[in-house]
Amino acid sequence: MTDHLTEDEVLVAIPGLTRTRLLAFVESELIIPLRWENAGDPVHVFRRVDCARLHLLCDLTDGLELDETALGVVITLIDQLHATRKDLLAIARAVDGEPPDVRARIGSAIVRFQR
Repeated sequence: MTDHLTEDEVLVAIPGLTRTRLLAFVESELIIPLRWENAGDPVHVFRRVDCARLHLLCDLTDGLELDETALGVVITLIDQLHATRKDLLAIARAVDGEPPDVRARIGSAIVRFQR
């Protein structure tokens, strides 16, 4: 797989994805592809992360039979979880760089707040 795929390449690569479904995902901004010019015409170009997200959207739509509204809610929650994970990783790295006594105090504070 190259770094960028055309609409046709994405349709071939992702089982269950139809052109109608793809356009609906783009129009509802559940997926936001890059827009490139091809001979003066704008075309959608999809990154690897877009393809992974399209796989997930198709799985959620088919496997859980989610409608567009429910799909939007679920994907928003997944996006929030990913952002929270990224934030927690940054905090963990920052704490890891602190001296042992500071890490110990932070660890104790976390235990107190978990009760």
